[in-house]
Amino acid sequence: MSLSIRNQLPGTVAGVTPGEVMATVKVRLDRGQEITAAITLEAVRDLGIAEGSPVRALFKSTEVSLATGSVTGLSIRNRLPGTVASVTTGGAMAGVKIAVDGGELTAAITRDAVIDLGLTSGSAVTALIKSTEISLATG
Repeated sequence: MSLSIRNQLPGTVAGVTPGEVMATVKVRLDRGQEITAAITLEAVRDLGIAEGSPVRALFKSTEVSLATGSVTGLSIRNRLPGTVASVTTGGAMAGVKIAVDGGELTAAITRDAVIDLGLTSGSAVTALIKSTEISLATG
């Protein structure tokens, strides 16, 4: 199966915390960073997700926010530091490729945000992704 989701990071399940309907799944990326996905408990069972399982963390580029400074007082758990590899701007939107430990991410943000943040190749950024926006794939 081919997917339009550009952000696909391989990793291994480091832990599963089940709830009544949802579970949080901690994934250790291949280069050691950790991210958390919030998925249904049914999906955990159906996919056979357990500690040690290999998975791919998938998330759309429109679900990636970028910060250029210190990030505090924010509920977003997934904060991946990286460096801007490239910026492609259009009339209203921009695509920003970010090199992070474990791979490369793409963020789709407004052109105005690129200008306001002063993003250029080599800029240090933190990619922010809500755990509810991360899907997991097995196999």
